[in-house]
Amino acid sequence: MFKAILIDKQDDGQHVSLEELDESRLPEGDVTVRVDCSTLNYKDALAITGKGPVVRAFPMVPGIDLAGTVESSSTDAYRPGDAVLLNGWGVGEKHWGGLAEKARLDSRWLIPHPSAFSARQSMAIGTAGYTAMLSVMALEKQGVTPDQGDVLVTGANGGVGSYAIALLARLGYRVLASTGRLEEADYLKGLGAQEVIDRAELSEPGRPLAKERWAAAIDSVGSHTLANVLAGTRYGGTVAACGLAQGMDLPSSVAPFILRGVTLAGIDSVMRPYEDRVEAWRRLGELLAPDQLDAITRTIGLEEAIDTAGELLAGRVRGRVVVDMAR
Repeated sequence: MFKAILIDKQDDGQHVSLEELDESRLPEGDVTVRVDCSTLNYKDALAITGKGPVVRAFPMVPGIDLAGTVESSSTDAYRPGDAVLLNGWGVGEKHWGGLAEKARLDSRWLIPHPSAFSARQSMAIGTAGYTAMLSVMALEKQGVTPDQGDVLVTGANGGVGSYAIALLARLGYRVLASTGRLEEADYLKGLGAQEVIDRAELSEPGRPLAKERWAAAIDSVGSHTLANVLAGTRYGGTVAACGLAQGMDLPSSVAPFILRGVTLAGIDSVMRPYEDRVEAWRRLGELLAPDQLDAITRTIGLEEAIDTAGELLAGRVRGRVVVDMAR
């Protein structure tokens, strides 16, 4: 038996609860993992609360991230005792995920757990930090360097935003942080932001082109915010788009692209190839220090995950939430 957050849907709507399940209920897969730690992401919170169409099949165990130890394996890729890591691949949406004490998975979704981090630390990073790293790598691929000017990070108090700031600052970029919680300015500056701006400057409908303010940006918000970010990007700049906290729409125009040569780089973390995942986690191991992880992270037990999901969607959670199965 193992404990898990279980989401089910019946005629009267969605129900979510902490359940004790028999291992025979685990889905198909060639590797069974004892989960040490998972996380609570924005997508997980949407799934748990039912406020977003995240779950594709019921019943479902949410949790798009996990770090754990292989208990059994029918593949040569992993053996019992191996430490492994998973981000994405539809886990927690189409296949039972990491908010449980056990998971059965396709070995192709796993990577060896990075030696630079403990299970708790890697889950403090999770999909949020991994996505932030992929976004930074996209800017680097487009030739963005610290000497070109400021880099804007939107949704700065969230997990992706927090890690994007820390990574960019570590690499020598001057970072502008956009947030709706200006009272958190000291936290953001502690991560490495040089300047904090009110998200209201970007969240309302704007002009197709605005004053050139930043050389590049990482946006996890979408909608009008992304449109205004593009409009304020300098000639030849790059914007990495990795989220939709404000919305999935993009009420923009072609002006930033054809008049300023701006590049919009889309960041997908769910289906990313194995090699990209390993490289992103290698870079994270080089750039992040344990004290940074502690500053960004709150740790809870599995039984607290349901209530914390509501707090996260209400904007009352700063940074990252680790779910420790031993807590």
